[in-house]
Amino acid sequence: QVQLVESGGGLVQPGGSLRLSCAASGSIFRVTSMGWYRQAPGKQRELVATMATAGSTNLAEAVKGRFTISRDNAKNTVYLQMNSLKPEDTAVYYCNAWMRKVFATTTSEYWGRGTQVTVSS
Repeated sequence: QVQLVESGGGLVQPGGSLRLSCAASGSIFRVTSMGWYRQAPGKQRELVATMATAGSTNLAEAVKGRFTISRDNAKNTVYLQMNSLKPEDTAVYYCNAWMRKVFATTTSEYWGRGTQVTVSS
């Protein structure tokens, strides 16, 4: 089995910072894209940031200038540094990755269970 495990969520005040981590583990042959999505109550899940293995990134307009995505390919880990947090950033943040399992012939999409980020005074 392969899995994604997120950590680093919590409660912060507006303007504060959090750093999320997501580690992929298991019988993985290759991890391609890794990133973060979020879903607030009553809203659809939306892309926050993604990063390809080679380093190209994609950030949602709402978080540009405030969030930074990074990866440690050797550890199959992706990070999301969140600064200047706003109440509208409150959501469950899900790690996402496209991975190929050992002995598999295709690449599949995987999701973590999510970590809660709450921005409130």
